[in-house]
Amino acid sequence: MERTFCLSLLFLFTAALAAASGGAEHNLTSGGLLWSPATEESDLRPAADDYDSDGGFSSLDGMLQWAISHSDPEKLKESAEAQQRLSPRELEKRSLKIKEIMEKIKMPSDAELMKIAIGDLNNVSTSLEDRRRALQELLELVESLDNANDLNKLGGLVAVTKELNHSDPGIRTIAAWVLGKASQNNPIVQQQIMELRVLSRLMKMVNSNSLEEANKALYAVSALTRNNLASQELFYAEAGGWMLQDILNNTSLDIKLRRKAVLLLADLAGYQLENADQDKLPFFNDTNLLKSVVDLTASTDLDIQEKALVAIKSLLQLRTTDAQIFKDFCALGDALNKMRKLLHDLMEDEYKRDYAIDVESLRVEVEHIFERKLVKQ
Repeated sequence: MERTFCLSLLFLFTAALAAASGGAEHNLTSGGLLWSPATEESDLRPAADDYDSDGGFSSLDGMLQWAISHSDPEKLKESAEAQQRLSPRELEKRSLKIKEIMEKIKMPSDAELMKIAIGDLNNVSTSLEDRRRALQELLELVESLDNANDLNKLGGLVAVTKELNHSDPGIRTIAAWVLGKASQNNPIVQQQIMELRVLSRLMKMVNSNSLEEANKALYAVSALTRNNLASQELFYAEAGGWMLQDILNNTSLDIKLRRKAVLLLADLAGYQLENADQDKLPFFNDTNLLKSVVDLTASTDLDIQEKALVAIKSLLQLRTTDAQIFKDFCALGDALNKMRKLLHDLMEDEYKRDYAIDVESLRVEVEHIFERKLVKQ
């Protein structure tokens, strides 16, 4: 009701200003609200931060621009002429009224929204629906690096990690998702979450019967361990390597989960390769693990084939891996040849050709690394 009244006043105010300025022949500038018939409607629409689908405006300027872009030029002109008799005092009154209502409908800041969501999570009487809504709100807000860094200061990380133990799998799923998104490529948040000792809890959630919970938990584990030695050490201490091996070996598991697993393995192997001075982990030499990755190249899913190649590329370049094991036990040579034939067939499909060409380029690179490793050993 207030919004409707506010917009009604706004249209009158806009028309009056147009009339006072001598009609509708001028442009909209920061110095005043003036309308030009030559301006496209799309040019006058406010940016996303000026107008919200729930009816909020962040500034008077945004509100005025929205009003102009959604009005009929002819009607606006007629209204302007009808308002020419308004006195400056009456115009000022209308302007003050608009500002007053705008203050009431003004959208809160991101920090305020986070505080509200965190407060809902900390309230034991919050309903399941509102708890889920609070987590969804945080999920969107932590996409911003600044918001992610502020989450812990506001008590948000503690509140979210508690939800990992909620009885509802949907709540646990979104909580893991929030942690993963907040910590992705963010060493500060990675460290803060690791201090809360939730990595082992997330790893247990990867074994959940709920596919979404398992996927989001593995996503969070990947985000926490990426390029973070302390997190990786704890991951290995919690038997993370064997967890990945179990996922990769189980062909009945959800394909999305297996994609995340092989991508995490590729990240871990790549980190080990880039940090040659770190202690060498026997995990990367496990023959069953290596074979499970090589076997993924026979998958019908092109995306998982590509991720498997990325992992194999890094594993082959580790000094501690044995090329002969790749050849005899894993049958990497045969796997690469079969993959080449499959990719060449896919190149006949116009919709898959470009992607198949890219994967074939990676396959050739892996093949060359493999052949050089065989010669050296």
